[in-house]
Amino acid sequence: MPNTEHAAAERDRLRARYLRPAGQRPASTARGLHHTALLSADVETTIRFYQDLLEFPLTELIENRDYPGSSHFFFDIGNGNLLAFFDFPGLDLGPYAEVLGGLHHIAISVEPGQWHRLVAKLDQAGIEHETHSKVSVYFRDPDGARIELISDPLGEMYGDTVL
Repeated sequence: MPNTEHAAAERDRLRARYLRPAGQRPASTARGLHHTALLSADVETTIRFYQDLLEFPLTELIENRDYPGSSHFFFDIGNGNLLAFFDFPGLDLGPYAEVLGGLHHIAISVEPGQWHRLVAKLDQAGIEHETHSKVSVYFRDPDGARIELISDPLGEMYGDTVL
């Protein structure tokens, strides 16, 4: 078990050294998250999960330019952001695994009313999920990637401003 006092002291040290007050931070060089790309074992299963269950509209389905026969497809997750997938037919990529340096989860903000409705849809679909702090629900997609739906607005986390 980690030493919580040491971890707290380290966070305080890093905050003091690197975190600037909002008015003193430079503007980011980025315009926003264009897309996050995940892997899909089955394109149709992924489309049904993200478009039909979570209601993220499919916006495009094209061939992956880097791997002939592979698909690259995109879902609208709001605010000009996309969630993308590749399939790699013929390659045995094995099951999803969380690894150091890899993807832990993707957190997607939804309006509180939509959040409650989508959690009910997860229940109805028999999707195992875990709710935290009455605003976050965690579950896995068909390929095992961990997804969080959070009803906090963009730039907020559990009532704290983070942006």
